[in-house]
Amino acid sequence: MAKVFTEKKEKVGGEVVAGREELVAVLRRAATESEFLARLAEDPQEALREYYSLTAEEVAALASGDIKRIESWVGKLDEKLATWLWSRLAQEKW
Repeated sequence: MAKVFTEKKEKVGGEVVAGREELVAVLRRAATESEFLARLAEDPQEALREYYSLTAEEVAALASGDIKRIESWVGKLDEKLATWLWSRLAQEKW
């Protein structure tokens, strides 16, 4: 079975950027909790406020549904984890 994602940390200016595992946690939660998914759709910034280790860039990618960017950090997402991202893109609400 192919690995669905790998935790990937990126060096920026010599520092390791944390929070990639939080991206996957958000996507898992959105795929399993309809209330959280609805809050993400209504106000992504507010819904993501409790995920302190996400960077501003990660929050922006989640809020906009930037699948390519997120997959560049965590690896290829399976259909379930990509639920929120496809939903967000379908809204065309950025």
